[in-house]
Formats: sequence, C-alpha cells, structure tokens
Amino acid sequence: MRMRRPEPDPVGPGQESVWSYPRPPRLEQSGRHVVIQLGDVTLADTRRAWRVMETSHPPAWYLPPEDVAMEHLRQAEGRSLCEWKGQADYLDVAVDQIVLPKVAWRYRNPVPAFAPIAGHIAFYPGALECTVDGQSVQAQPGGFYGGWVTPDVVGPFKGDDGTSGW
Repeated sequence: MRMRRPEPDPVGPGQESVWSYPRPPRLEQSGRHVVIQLGDVTLADTRRAWRVMETSHPPAWYLPPEDVAMEHLRQAEGRSLCEWKGQADYLDVAVDQIVLPKVAWRYRNPVPAFAPIAGHIAFYPGALECTVDGQSVQAQPGGFYGGWVTPDVVGPFKGDDGTSGW
C-alpha cells in the first residue's frame, strides 16, 4: 500500500522544496562552496560539486575526486544498486586512528544520464562536519539515504519511520 504524499512545508525566500524535485532525479552542477571535515582534517573542498535532486529527498552532493583527500578514503565491503544511477560502491574514511566505515560512496560507471558523476564521491553527512557556503549540513533522517539538509531546502524529507512509501 502506497502512502499518500505529505503536505509540503512552506517555502520561504531563498528556499526550495524537495517536493518540487523530479522523479526520476535531476542532476545539477553547483558552484557553491562545499567543505567536508573530520576534526582538523579537511576531507574535501570544492566549488565543482554536483547535486542529485529527487522528490522527497534533500540533495545528495557528489564531489570530484580531485577535490577530495583520497588518501583518507579506502574501499569498503559491499555494493548497492540505485534504480536511477546504477551500482554504487562504498568507502571508509580513515584519519589517524579514526575509521568511519561506509561514510562515502560513488558510482564508477553510472547509467548514461548520470555520467557526469562517474567516480565522484558522495558523503553521508551524519558523522562528518559538512558545510555548503559556510552553512552546517544536517543528515537526512534515517540511516539509508545520504541527502544533505541545508537551511535553503525544506521538506518533509523521506527517511523517517513511516516514509518508505513516499
């Protein structure tokens, strides 16, 4: 049984609603300043990210590997299949004695519509300090999706209990 679409939250000036995002998702290049840190270590710093925007989801951000400190990433076990982008593999983040398992992923060979993000790295923001234009990022609710909740994106967001049918 499919749940009824929830009522979108009000959109203020400079905000966008995840309920205006398309399905299948849209890929959009961004010049916004994205920084990812673990403690004092900068894992990524770019103005060349891509956003994947899908109905009911805050955007997932994909960063070019040239702007990621790849020496702190290592291949993790497991893969997953996205109906829109293809097969993803996972990466651990390792900084000194800290190892965060499966906090990043990538599509090495995405489907043609998502070819621009081939090899780009996406991070789950929950265990890391992520910012967009200096604004702190909150993790998308739940543990499965990797969307970034920023002050300019409004929901409600898929991910909490009871939202799987959206």
